[in-house]
Amino acid sequence: MFMSIQEAMKQGYGLVSIRGWIYRERKSKELAFIILRDSSNIIQCVVKKSNVSEKEWAGAEKVLIESSAEIEGEIKEDKRAPTGYEISVKKINVIHFADVFPINKDQSTEFLADNRHLWLRSRKMTAILKIRSTVFGAIHEYFRSNGFYEYQSPIFQGVQCEGGSTLFSVNYFGKPVFLAQTWQLYAEPAIFALEKIYCIAPSFRAEKSKTSRHLTEYWHAEMEAAWASFADIQNYAEGVMKFALNKVLENNLEELKILERNIEKLKPAAEKPFPRITYTNALKILKEKNKMDIEWGKDLRTVEEDELVKNFDTPLIVTHYPKVVKAFYMKEDPKNPEVVFGCDVLAPEGYGEIIGGSEREPDLEKIKKRLEEQGEDPSQYEFYLDTRKWQCAPWRIWHGR
Repeated sequence: MFMSIQEAMKQGYGLVSIRGWIYRERKSKELAFIILRDSSNIIQCVVKKSNVSEKEWAGAEKVLIESSAEIEGEIKEDKRAPTGYEISVKKINVIHFADVFPINKDQSTEFLADNRHLWLRSRKMTAILKIRSTVFGAIHEYFRSNGFYEYQSPIFQGVQCEGGSTLFSVNYFGKPVFLAQTWQLYAEPAIFALEKIYCIAPSFRAEKSKTSRHLTEYWHAEMEAAWASFADIQNYAEGVMKFALNKVLENNLEELKILERNIEKLKPAAEKPFPRITYTNALKILKEKNKMDIEWGKDLRTVEEDELVKNFDTPLIVTHYPKVVKAFYMKEDPKNPEVVFGCDVLAPEGYGEIIGGSEREPDLEKIKKRLEEQGEDPSQYEFYLDTRKWQCAPWRIWHGR
């Protein structure tokens, strides 16, 4: 009966049967050193010519990287081996002999991106995908345990939400529609039925920038909640980040090790409260500590965000941004109509904004006015404006990449 490589190493000794793909191989006249991988781990397997049949030895001699094989043998601890264990092979059955694998350690990023379908097999990419799976599972668990319902919105949408210049237009049977930038405008109507909703779904932005922060397609975690305060929305943002991070630290230490990630830099975010400062105070910090004099009313660019978070070892929540740099649906602060109840969560180490959120403007006429000021036709937003005609509660939302 076959077991995973990780299960075999957990067993630690005795006879084991595993199967997978050749990760590395090195051969001599009498020995073949094969490192086998599966989804759980890698392990060194030693094939001695004298211990296997002629056919099996011929197969071991012929295998190249990414050939698939079944192996049976005695496992034992060996600290010299890549993962601390080694299998003395008794039987080897090559399922498929692969061609010469085109990827090696010296390939460029561009080449790896062009061959991502093969690069996925690398330990680095596998580690990233495992952590990604943990994070997605944690987001679902966090929201469901806090009384949220999972809710989806259309991928084809009739109106823009995050700026017309970043829209992907689609010919929908002769009618122009757009790929979703966010679920937001189509999700808000659902909170009057379900009150607390969330989703994880793809979003699309027609952004040509080649930075790591501008992706044409990415997966988006979003939530909305009725009856929540502006402070509550910040608490949810901090809560889900801490929950996901602790799940990764609990379940993915090996993957973090493969990625050479210093977990000591992650622990403050998992353990300490996130500081919360206003946009105005952020400008003061930038001026006093980072020698950057930013005019009030300008949005924080990547360079300012990167400098600002250097003053903190956890994510930072910046609130009360100027109304002129934020979207039409954000609610004005009644104490200062020049700013809105909007916030961004900025990550340390140069990762920038990873969550944005706000309280929504409930005033129908204010929304119409702000749409017109931004060059939009309010008649295209009738379904959204209806939520203000028949609203039943204040609500807030955030969305995170």
